[in-house]
Amino acid sequence: MGAGAFVETSGIKHYEGRVTPYVLMTCFVAAMGGLLFGYDLGITGGVTSMDEFLIKFFPRVYKKMKDETHNTSQYCKFDDEILTLFTSSLYLAALIASFFASAITRMMGRKTSMFLGGLFFLIGAILNGLAANVEMLIIGRLLLGFGVGFCNQSVPVYLSEMAPAKIRGALNIGFQMMITIGILAANLINYGTSKHKNGWRVSLGLGAVPAILLCLGSLFLGETPNSLIERGNHEKAKAMLKRIRGTENVDEEYQDLVDASEEASRVEHPWKNITQPEYRPQLTFVSFIPFFQQLTGINVIMFYAPVLFKILGFGDDASLMSSVISGGVNVVATLVSVFTVDKFGRRFLFLEGGLQMFICQVIIGILIALKFGVTGQGSFTKGEADLLLFFICAYVAAFAWSWGPLGWLVPSEICALEVRPAGQAINVAVNMFFTFMIAQVFLTMLCHLKFGLFFFFAGFVAIMTIFIAVLLPETKNVPIEEMNRVWKSHWFWTKYVPDHVVGGGNNKKVDP
Repeated sequence: MGAGAFVETSGIKHYEGRVTPYVLMTCFVAAMGGLLFGYDLGITGGVTSMDEFLIKFFPRVYKKMKDETHNTSQYCKFDDEILTLFTSSLYLAALIASFFASAITRMMGRKTSMFLGGLFFLIGAILNGLAANVEMLIIGRLLLGFGVGFCNQSVPVYLSEMAPAKIRGALNIGFQMMITIGILAANLINYGTSKHKNGWRVSLGLGAVPAILLCLGSLFLGETPNSLIERGNHEKAKAMLKRIRGTENVDEEYQDLVDASEEASRVEHPWKNITQPEYRPQLTFVSFIPFFQQLTGINVIMFYAPVLFKILGFGDDASLMSSVISGGVNVVATLVSVFTVDKFGRRFLFLEGGLQMFICQVIIGILIALKFGVTGQGSFTKGEADLLLFFICAYVAAFAWSWGPLGWLVPSEICALEVRPAGQAINVAVNMFFTFMIAQVFLTMLCHLKFGLFFFFAGFVAIMTIFIAVLLPETKNVPIEEMNRVWKSHWFWTKYVPDHVVGGGNNKKVDP
């Protein structure tokens, strides 16, 4: 290729280059930011179901949990505002941190933001492992939240900017893959520590391990070409682009990055700019995708899994082992997404996953309704429990190859450079806000809505699947600097995207 790119009939450019070992290694290290989020999601539910932890910090919940009389509904045994605050405070802190992280990611680079995320998480994990009272627990959780906020802001953007367009989906899903591995590792650790005195300290304190890995790894990462150009380091940016593409012939892609950066530099207020009509599709999806992702009800399963299984009559060991099983399914199903997202596309996975999640949520609700009714009295036989676990795992699998990874991938790849940090900050903030809300109110909602809670989430799954079917265009294999063409060609969004953002030099054909 003489000029380093060519344009297909659709007008979308494809740049010269190959998948280099260096870019795979950097994306793997950066994706470890997902370990932090995943480890916390997995560890929290297991710890809050451990007797030693409850006796020390939440004796009222422990007493209610051990109440064998029929005065307390199974649905309501864990309904405690301070206990849910222990879980949800992290996500409130992550929401606040995402806005600070947006500015730091833009001004100091993606890898600096990742390092700070690891550092916050490290301090929070140490505080939680050494906690002597509830106040110390909550402070630790807030620091963990700052770590999650910084990592969730910077890592998906880093992965999208480093990856070649043809495998951007697979590499970006590495973030979700690490989340699922973190969840599974946490479930296994909880299972191993649950029988030991102060085992909860080990579970919480081991969060320092992925934090240290991320801090050390980020010191050796290269910065993205986009970020280097954005901060005026043009020579370093071109050298990095050559390194990650595995070719000297990067002039076309480099010039497009420079043009995008110059366009972005003329935007004085990216937060105001993203509200302009021409960015309406991006604002819509960076707001609604994380909103819907949390309203799938997945975090009910992920960070309350041991508690939920215990409520549903599984024994102590059985509830933790069931969490391990669902965590394992989560990892395997995310691999499905890694190998299919750039082949079948984002829309196919969204729609298939939505349909499967809807069916599973309805069946889970029916099974619980038949056994517990509205009184909350009852328990599952082993066969019934196995059937329930099967549909929970089928639901987790559907999420893991659809809304789980795509909820981070799509918002990180659809925004132009001038609004990318703001768009990702909105994505993280909306995600964390609704994660906070679900974490804070789930046990209360379960107490009051009972089995109806699963129908509640199923209703949202139906709505979000229709939303995707109608409004999301396919974005697979599209360079992120060319994404405006996708919006301009969509039947609904074309009226918002002006001609000038896809015109000019980008329309010219470049011969191989």
